[in-house]
Amino acid sequence: MDKQAILDALAEEIVKEKVCSDLADQATQLVMGDGNPDADIIFIGEAPGKNEDLQGKPFVGAAGKFLDEMLKSANLQRSDVYITNIVKYRPPNNRDPLPEEKRQFWPYLLRQLEIIQPKAVLTLGRHSGGGFIPGLQIGKEHGHPRKVRLHELEFVVIPLYHPAAALYNGGMRQTLIDDFIQAVEFVKNNSGA
Repeated sequence: MDKQAILDALAEEIVKEKVCSDLADQATQLVMGDGNPDADIIFIGEAPGKNEDLQGKPFVGAAGKFLDEMLKSANLQRSDVYITNIVKYRPPNNRDPLPEEKRQFWPYLLRQLEIIQPKAVLTLGRHSGGGFIPGLQIGKEHGHPRKVRLHELEFVVIPLYHPAAALYNGGMRQTLIDDFIQAVEFVKNNSGA
């Protein structure tokens, strides 16, 4: 079975197992992930928003457009990377995912990582980054690579601000682009890619 088929089966399992059924009941659909299942880089956000819930793909709203712009700045496109979220259903009113919701989805996220086998995980926002780096202070640690070991998996995690932060604070836009380009360069230079 190819990686995409395995990821599709994992998505079916999440629905069948009724993971976060309260969230599932008010969401349009599961938003599993999108992109290249053989990617060296995986982006992990927090949870789908309204547009993601409607289209079934992560980062397709305003923050997604900025993510596309960041990819382009590093000579990448969505088909070069894989994009997902910790929580796979939209929380009501785009509220932050609750600790229990993140906990329920965590084993499935780890399985996604096992399947994809990325060289680096670029977390988007403090909820995502904090899952991999306990006590993360995004303001101090953004853009700094860290080796992380989770169970049998070891990879580089590079915490980044969430693209939405640049939409609310235009001054962060360049910081995010700079961190992003540096992160992609780091992965290329340290993975033989």
